This record gives sequence, C-alpha cells and structure tokens, in this order.
Amino acid sequence: MSKHYVVTGAGPVGWTVATQLAERGDRVRVLTRSGSGPEHPAIERHRVDVSVPGAIDSHLDGAAALFHCTHGSAYAADAWRRELPATEAAVLESAGRAGAVVVFPESLYSYGPVDGPITEQTPRGATTGKLGVRTELLRARERSTTPTVSVAASDFFGPHVLTAHGGERMVATLLAGRRVRVMGALDVPHSFTYVPDLAAAMIAAADRPDVWNTVLHAPTGTAPTQRQLVQAFADAAGIADPKVGVLPSWALRTLGRVHGPTRELAEMLYQFERPFVLDSSRSETLLELAPTPLPEAAAATVAWWRDRRTAESAVGSGGGQH
Repeated sequence: MSKHYVVTGAGPVGWTVATQLAERGDRVRVLTRSGSGPEHPAIERHRVDVSVPGAIDSHLDGAAALFHCTHGSAYAADAWRRELPATEAAVLESAGRAGAVVVFPESLYSYGPVDGPITEQTPRGATTGKLGVRTELLRARERSTTPTVSVAASDFFGPHVLTAHGGERMVATLLAGRRVRVMGALDVPHSFTYVPDLAAAMIAAADRPDVWNTVLHAPTGTAPTQRQLVQAFADAAGIADPKVGVLPSWALRTLGRVHGPTRELAEMLYQFERPFVLDSSRSETLLELAPTPLPEAAAATVAWWRDRRTAESAVGSGGGQH
C-alpha cells in the first residue's frame, strides 16, 4: 500500500528523496517557495514558504513522514542563524500536530575538527560559525517532542549536485577541459557521500521507528583522496590525464579576511588539510544499506552532467524553443 510523504525543498537531496519515494510507488508532495521539483505522476508540487508557522499544516494530513531538505539563503553562519532555527521550529511544530516524523539531512559540521574516523558516537560539540549553528539545530531536535531522525553525510556528489566540491568544481570543470583546483590537499583521504545513498538512508530511517530520535550516518564508501575522486570522474568521462591542482590554504585564509564567501569556505579547510573520514558501518548495518561503488556513482554523475550540458546547449541554440 502506498504512503503519503512530504518533502520540503527541491535541491539535490529533496529532489532525490522525492524521486526515490515516487519510484517505489508512494505519493509525494514537494513544498518550495517557487513550486519547483521533479516531474512525476506521483509527485505534487506546491508553492509554500515553509518558514511561516503553520504554512505546511494543510499538506501534512495523513503524511507518514516529512523530509526537511531546505537550506539557508546563503552559505554563511549569519544567514543560517537568522533563518534555520526558526524554520526548523515551525516544521517540527507542524509535523508534531500531524503525527509525522521529521527526517533531516545533516552535515558533519557539528563534529568539528576530529582525529580518526567519525562515528555516530563522536562528540558533536562544535560551537563557532557554521559548525556551531549545526550543533544548535541538532540540540533543538533533541529537545523537540516531535520524533526526528538526522542522517549525516559528508560532502555531496551525484546527479543534481551543483555548487559543491564534488559538483561543478570537479565534474563541470573536467568536462570543460579545464584544470580542477581543490581545497586543502590532493592526497589525504576525504569522505564524499553519493546523494542517492543519502536519500535511500533517509527513506529507510523514516520507515523505522526504532531509529527515530537518533543521528545516523549515510552509507559512504571508503574515503578517496581528492585526486582519486577527480580520477574517478575522469575515468567515467573518458578523460586521460586530468589536470589537477590545489588552491593554497594560505591564499584562501588571506582573501577570507576581506571577502565573506571565501571566509566561509576557509572555515572548512580543516576538513581538507588532513584525513577527514566518515565511518557509516554501524548505520549501514542498522538500515541494511551499502554505499554505491565509486566507479558506478561517478559514471552516473558524469552522465547527469553531460545530459545537463546537452540540454543547456539545445536551449542556447534555440533547440528548446517551440
């Protein structure tokens, strides 16, 4: 029997969650300010400002779960602190009235700088900047009377992932024949999570009351180096000898003193200058899931980017006009 689910946001995570739910036969409502989202017979798209208290109430009748996949208007701590806590509070209150669990995609920011692999038992006590905002959000979820489950992932890659280290900065750059420049270091391991694996874990967690009110880790494969990830994309694209370089950390930190967006990136350099490894083995066992092998995930990612480039070229040349 199909169920009814609600997804807020249509970025890479919300889009993928909604699509996976629809493809398994469930009914989905996607709520965004713009009314965007995937096109599928089982998906309804609605224009809703989910930050307004009570705005989503009418969409939650009979919903088994709400997947809250919106993000801040800017990649900056002040925007996150201004927007995210109030929005999550409104969503939790609405879901509580409807009797629906809220499933959150979560980052690894709240763990802060760590030594060794990050497990679900690693302390989450970061206090400053964007890291501290994520800690505060997790603590608010713990205090909520609405059931929640947060599924933490490392840096994203995969279809629909645009502005990310494993998105346009690597794949689009490779396909354009340009040199890929990464942050931190080329040859230290850094975990990357394939977005379809995160979405699958969020859906599995929603259907498992025994894992509610916990933090889980999305299935994430053995941490490659950034050089190895670039090579995986290059292999999938049939590109021999990809050009790869490093953005010097000192330059990012220096520019960050006067340029806000660079400062926000520089705050995360600790994740790229030394090993940053996500251990998802416990959650994989709980959810009976496994990460997609890197060659397969890289191939799907490259194929999506190529389709996107083809579609943009067709529109640019008038092929998309009727």
